[in-house]
Amino acid sequence: MKLKIILGTVFMCVSMGVEAQTISRTYKTVSNGNPISPCVFCADPTALEYDGRLYVYGSNDSQQFVVNNKQGNNGYGAIKSLVVFSTDDMVNWTFHGTIDVGKLCSSWGWRFAASWAPSVTWRVGANGKDEFFLFFANSGGSVGVLTANSPIGPWKSPLSKPLIDGDTPGVAPCNWIFDPGVVIDDNGTGWVAFGGGDPNSQGTKLMPGNSRIAKLKSSMIALDGKAVNLPAPYLFEASELNMMNGRYVYTYNTSWSDRNDWNSYAKRGSYPSPSSCSMCYMVTDDPLNPNAWEYKGEYVPNPGNFGFGWGNNHTHLQKFQGNYYLFYHSMVLEQNMNTGASGFRSIGVEKVTVNESKQQINKVTMTNQGPAAIKKMDPYSLQQAETMSTSGGINYEDFSNIVKVTTLNGLGNDASKNLQVKMNKGAWTMVRNVDFGSEGANSFTLRTKGTGKLEIRLDNPNAKAAATVEFSSSVFLNHTVSVDPTLFKGVKKIFFMFMEATNVYFDSWQFSLEQPSGIQPFVSTEKTPSAVYDLSGRKHLSNQGLKSGVYIRNGKKVVVK
Repeated sequence: MKLKIILGTVFMCVSMGVEAQTISRTYKTVSNGNPISPCVFCADPTALEYDGRLYVYGSNDSQQFVVNNKQGNNGYGAIKSLVVFSTDDMVNWTFHGTIDVGKLCSSWGWRFAASWAPSVTWRVGANGKDEFFLFFANSGGSVGVLTANSPIGPWKSPLSKPLIDGDTPGVAPCNWIFDPGVVIDDNGTGWVAFGGGDPNSQGTKLMPGNSRIAKLKSSMIALDGKAVNLPAPYLFEASELNMMNGRYVYTYNTSWSDRNDWNSYAKRGSYPSPSSCSMCYMVTDDPLNPNAWEYKGEYVPNPGNFGFGWGNNHTHLQKFQGNYYLFYHSMVLEQNMNTGASGFRSIGVEKVTVNESKQQINKVTMTNQGPAAIKKMDPYSLQQAETMSTSGGINYEDFSNIVKVTTLNGLGNDASKNLQVKMNKGAWTMVRNVDFGSEGANSFTLRTKGTGKLEIRLDNPNAKAAATVEFSSSVFLNHTVSVDPTLFKGVKKIFFMFMEATNVYFDSWQFSLEQPSGIQPFVSTEKTPSAVYDLSGRKHLSNQGLKSGVYIRNGKKVVVK
């Protein structure tokens, strides 16, 4: 590997005061966990756990926002991509970019229209390789599927047309063939639920008749038999599936229709009628038997106008590190931005109490705070710039800060590729719950290009700089400075404030317990054939020093024991 000598890095004393410079506004406060992204509109979440990280996928509302010139209503028609985030602590989220579904499904021709409401699952295939399956709504008329061998791709369309459409046996009459929910049961069999809309030609307000469920073949990309009706009262949209204690759990969003016929529902039990546009669920042992489904009530009432907007929701229940979390979307980011645009959603998450043995989901209240951190961030590991709790002045949705890989997509980025964050003057990112330990860090390394000045501030965006890095380079280089270990110890919030920035791209950062002296040699982190990445896209210089786990080298899995 090549060595690079880094010159001219400047450390400025802590005693210097905060300069009277403007920092960019944030639309998510530093103490809140929701929405998970402070700058990307996204909706209809789904998730999976893989090798210690939680990956969340959603509809890319930001694409429509850009097409609309950041104004007007969200018409959804321009959304032809999906977004991907991940976390290992539930408070700092890594943005992995977008999956350009339109590009991947170009062979469909006129059959492809849009990509909404993904649902994802994975398994270890018969060949021993990990296999990922991402189902999505192709507008309101069909369901497609993508496959990959990694949670961040590269993805491909294994079919030249949708998996499910109006001609699929058992589907008709179904008004909207969309919003798939996929699960692999305890026997390794795949299932997909889908459908929605106002009552079909044979339906009623109580039983609109649009929900379907079907068994999947072992390939996961074909149906095994016809779809059957799933009798969900007041169904409107947002199907998802889970397994709990060997039983199938189906969740969905209800309609706005009146509930005057609730008492005619023989399986209502002691449950009251669900409120308008709420999330309800059902369970069964036999998915293909309509009579075997049991209604279990409402678990997410519509929040109305309490800062989250009145509208449909779409939830996903996910178990991660032994706890259950509920992902949903709201309008809170749009409301905070106050641009006059309408209908642009953002993903939130709450911890939820679940009784697996009874398949009981306790009611969930949406909050700005979100869940607590489940672990502390390690500043001594290489961290990507796209990992943040909140930020100001970051505009991923412009798709202008990523080198295009046209063989993969037309947007200029892809979930399988590392990103860099464009930082304008006054832009900043923040990570929280960062644990420096009792000894404290002695140095900091910034990987960036362009000309600028970074101030590191602790716990408060308006605090004095605890360290400063000035840099100038036309290519990505590592810049290192000494830091005061008495300041960089214990658990902190870290603000990376770019007080000066000309053509600056922020790639990664890392603290060290080592004290640099004089001119420092650094191993280049430019991509080479021998580079090793972990599953969040973080790069490691070699296998030496890697913790036990699974990594990706040249697209292949590497196990370090």
